[in-house]
Amino acid sequence: MKWYILCFSTLIGFSGFSQKSVINGQVQSDGKGVAFANVYIQSIAQGTAADASGNFTLRNIPFGEYNLRVSSIGYETYIMNLQVSSAEVVLMIELKEDKATLDEVVVTGTMKEVSRSESPVPVEIITPQLFKKNPTPNLFEAIGMINGVRPQLNCNVCNTGDIHINGMEGPYTMMLIDGMPIVSALSTVYGLSGIPNSMVERVEIVKGPASSLYGSEAMGGIVNVITKEVDKAPLLSTDLMGTSWQELNLDLALKQTIGKTQGLLGINYFHYQNPIDNNDDNFTDMTLQKRLSVFNKWNFKRNAQKEATVALRYVYEDRWGGEMHWDKAWRGSDKVYGESIYTKRIELISKYQWPLKEKVYTQLSYNWHNQDSWYGNTPYEAKQQVAFLQTFWDKSLSDQHSLLLGASFRYTYYDDNTPATASADGLDNDPSNTPLPGLFIQDEWRLSDHHKLLVGYRYDYDQVHGSINSPRLAYKFSHNKRHILRTSFGTGFRVVNLFTEDHAALTGAREVVITEALSPERSINGNINYEIKFPADSWYLGLDVTGFYSYFTNKIVGDFDSDPNKIIYDNLDGHAISRGVSLNMDFSFNVPFKLMAGVSFMDVYQVEEDDNGTESKIQQLHAPKWSGTFTGTYTFPSYWELDLTGQWNGPMRLPILPHDYRPEYSPWFAVVNIQLTKKVSQKLELYGGLKNIFNFVPKDPIMRPFDPFDRQADDPINNPNGYTFDPSYNYASMQGIRGFLGVRYRVLD
Repeated sequence: MKWYILCFSTLIGFSGFSQKSVINGQVQSDGKGVAFANVYIQSIAQGTAADASGNFTLRNIPFGEYNLRVSSIGYETYIMNLQVSSAEVVLMIELKEDKATLDEVVVTGTMKEVSRSESPVPVEIITPQLFKKNPTPNLFEAIGMINGVRPQLNCNVCNTGDIHINGMEGPYTMMLIDGMPIVSALSTVYGLSGIPNSMVERVEIVKGPASSLYGSEAMGGIVNVITKEVDKAPLLSTDLMGTSWQELNLDLALKQTIGKTQGLLGINYFHYQNPIDNNDDNFTDMTLQKRLSVFNKWNFKRNAQKEATVALRYVYEDRWGGEMHWDKAWRGSDKVYGESIYTKRIELISKYQWPLKEKVYTQLSYNWHNQDSWYGNTPYEAKQQVAFLQTFWDKSLSDQHSLLLGASFRYTYYDDNTPATASADGLDNDPSNTPLPGLFIQDEWRLSDHHKLLVGYRYDYDQVHGSINSPRLAYKFSHNKRHILRTSFGTGFRVVNLFTEDHAALTGAREVVITEALSPERSINGNINYEIKFPADSWYLGLDVTGFYSYFTNKIVGDFDSDPNKIIYDNLDGHAISRGVSLNMDFSFNVPFKLMAGVSFMDVYQVEEDDNGTESKIQQLHAPKWSGTFTGTYTFPSYWELDLTGQWNGPMRLPILPHDYRPEYSPWFAVVNIQLTKKVSQKLELYGGLKNIFNFVPKDPIMRPFDPFDRQADDPINNPNGYTFDPSYNYASMQGIRGFLGVRYRVLD
C-alpha cells in the first residue's frame, strides 16, 4: 500500500512539473517599446528576441521558479525572479537607459546633444565602464581600445607620444575637453596624461576632417573628453591601482555642495620610480614619472535651468628616462645621458547660457603650458598660451530645420629655444602670436522620418595664409532601427604649428631643419558608414562598417632618411592619401558573455615628385595596414567578471638609419590583457590581472645606446656604418608582462 501511494504521489509530481506555460510580455523604456531586446531563462536555455515594438513570447516553459534576464544594447541588463505557475504569464518589463553603452547622447559630431543613433555623423565612444576592463593610469593608453585609434609612443627614452587616427600622425588629431581645444599643439604630447579618469563621463571620437565646426588641426579627427555632469556624479569615487613594476596610480573624485552651487573635485596621482632594464641596453624600459593633476568643475544653478559651468585643471609632471645610473645631478650634462622633462600646466574651461528665450551659449577656454626639458645635453624650454572664445546660437527654425550659427576667436602665443621661434635671420628669438578668427554655420535638415541632411560651412582668417574656407556635407538614411546609412564629405585645414612638426626631433639626436616658409595643409575627405543590427532568439550581432578616403595637399613631411643627424621639414611636392575600411562588431548572447571586436585596413602614403618629375610612393611611418582591438567579458554568478582585452597590429614602417641592420617594418604583434573583477557590494569593487600576457616587447629600440653622445659616430673602425644614437625606432611599449591589483570604492548621494 505504501508503495502504491509513493508511486501515485510521484506521478502527480511529474504531472505538475510537466505542465507548461506561455509567457507574453513587452519590454519598454520611458513608455516606448524596446526593439529586439533579448529575453532569456538561462537555467533551461530558452529565450527569444522581442519584435520591433518590444513584444515577445516564450512558449513551453515548465512550471517553476526562474531568473529571467532581459538585455538590449543601450540599456541596463534587467534580471527578475519569475514564478511560473499558470498556463499564461503576462509581463511588463521596464529597462533603464545605460549610459555606459554605445547609443548614448553625443555632442562632438554636430556640437549639439543628440542620440548617437540619430547623429548624421558617426561618433565612436569609450566610457569609464570600458576603461575598467583594461585599467590604465591615463587616457592616452585607454584610447587605444578604439578600433583605428592608436596611441603612438614617439621616443623610447622619454615615452612621449600622440594619438593617431586612421594612420595619420598626432598633429592631425584635435584634442578637446568638453568641446574646447584645451589639449593641442605643445600639450598634445602630454595633455592626455593626468586627466583624472574619475572625472570622465565618456570620450567621443570622430574620424575624418571636421574643420567646418572645429577649425585648424581637426584634419584627421577629433578626440573629445566629456567630463561628468556635477549633479549626476557620485558623492565619492576612488580607484587605487598598483602593478608589479611598482607603478602606483590614485584616482579620486569628490562632490562638493555650497548653497545652490555644486562642484566636483578630481585628483590623479601617478608615481613610478623603479628603473627597469629588461633588455640590458643600460636604458630605462619605461620613463620614471611623478604626476599630480587636480581638476575642479563647478555647476551654478540658475533660473529656467540655464547652464553655467567653470572648470579649472592644474597639472605638474616630472619625468625622466635614460641610462640606468642617471640622476638629477647629470641633468643637461654630456657625461650620463638622460631625458628630463618638467611640465607645469593650467587650464580653464567655462560655458555660459545667456538669459534669453533663444539658446545662445558662450564658451571660453585658456591654457598656460610651461616646459623645462633636457634631452641629453640639448635643452628645450617652451611656453605656450592659448585663449579660445566661442559664441553660438542653437535655433530650431521648424520641425525640419535645426540651425547652428556661431563665431570663434583663437589666440596662440608660443615661445621656445628652437628654430620654431627664431627670427628670419636666425639671430634672435621671435615668439609667435597667432590670432585665428572664424565664423561657422550648420543646418541639420530632417527631410523625412528616414532621411536627414547636414550642411555646414566655416570661414577662418589667418594673418599669414589669408582666407580659409571649409565646407561640410553629411547625409543619414535609416530604413528602420536596424539599418542606418551615413555618408559625408568635407574639407580640413591645419595652420602650421612648428612645435608639432619638430617635437619628434627633441631627443638630442637630430637637428631640425626647416627648408622654407611652410604653407597650410589642406585635405578633402569622404566616408561612408553602414550600421546594421541582427537580433536573434539567443544572440545579438551589431556591425558597423566604414570606408574612408582623404586626400592631402601641402602636407608637411619630415625627412628622416636624407641625413641621420637631421629631420628636414618641407611641404610635400605631391600629395598624400589616407584610405581604408574599418569594421566594428558587437556580440551579445543570452549566456552572460559579450564580445566587442574591430579590425581596420589602412593604406596611408605620400606621393612625391622629384626634380625630374618622377613620382615615388612612400608608406607613412607608424601606420600599420592591418590593426584591430577586442574586448571579451564573461560574467559569473556572485558578481565575478572576467575581461580579456587587447590590441593587435600588422607590420608598420619605422624610421631607420642608412644601412640600418634593423628591419624597416615591425612584425605582427598583439598586446593582450586579462582581468578578474569582484563586485563585493554596491560601494566596493576589487580587481586584478595581468598586462601584456604574451610578454611582447620590441627588439633593438635604441640605436647605439652605449654611445648616446655620438662620440664614436665618425670612428671608421668601431662604427664603419656611421650609425648615430637614435631612440625613435618605436612601435610598442617596452613594458613586458606585469601583474596589477586595484580597489574601487564609490559612495552615491
